[in-house]
Amino acid sequence: MGFTIGGSRSTKEFRSGTRRRGGRTSECTTVAEYTGLWGWDVVPGARAAAPARDCSCGDPKCPAPGAHPLPFAPTVPAGATLDEVTEAWSEYPGAAVLLPVGRVFDVIEVSEEAGRRALVRLERMGLPLGPVVVTADGRAQFFVAPGAAAELPQLLYRMGWDDADLDLRALGRGAFVTAPPSGRAGLGQVGWLRPPALDSAGGPPQARLLLGTLAYICHRFRR
Repeated sequence: MGFTIGGSRSTKEFRSGTRRRGGRTSECTTVAEYTGLWGWDVVPGARAAAPARDCSCGDPKCPAPGAHPLPFAPTVPAGATLDEVTEAWSEYPGAAVLLPVGRVFDVIEVSEEAGRRALVRLERMGLPLGPVVVTADGRAQFFVAPGAAAELPQLLYRMGWDDADLDLRALGRGAFVTAPPSGRAGLGQVGWLRPPALDSAGGPPQARLLLGTLAYICHRFRR
């Protein structure tokens, strides 16, 4: 995957620059990594302040405080350079970093504890894996190939999990994932359980490869 971050720079130089900078520059560099290195679109999102969790969108009855795109904020497209990201993000200082779901990836979400245990098992099995986010409210979000949300009921049926009480859901087109280093809904910062890698960020695995293990672990936790 080709990319430019304010010109041609290597991955090593790019990461070194990320560590050296702080504040807004560091945030813009992270966004540019998402767009330029991993090939993801990014959207400026609202933030919520703890403990009241008042959303920065200004709506006192906001149904998703600190977890939705800012009104009228443009999508920063995949391939955007650091200069382009900085110009766009300067209009929304302090915005949360949101990744649109359903374009490059869908998401399968489970509890954090189930996700951690499933990740260990999946890695031992040598199955292909994409990035995995851990949220501030105790959820693990596995990036899988687009289309998983629409296919989930049929996949669970084929695997015999359709009538099980599972703490498992899929997120598809129209949803957003809060990405590190942003906080989520005033509850704390999100992070990576498994960070992006060049071999999987732009082409995460099919959901069916992970779903059996995720469903099994979730079922054990329900019991």
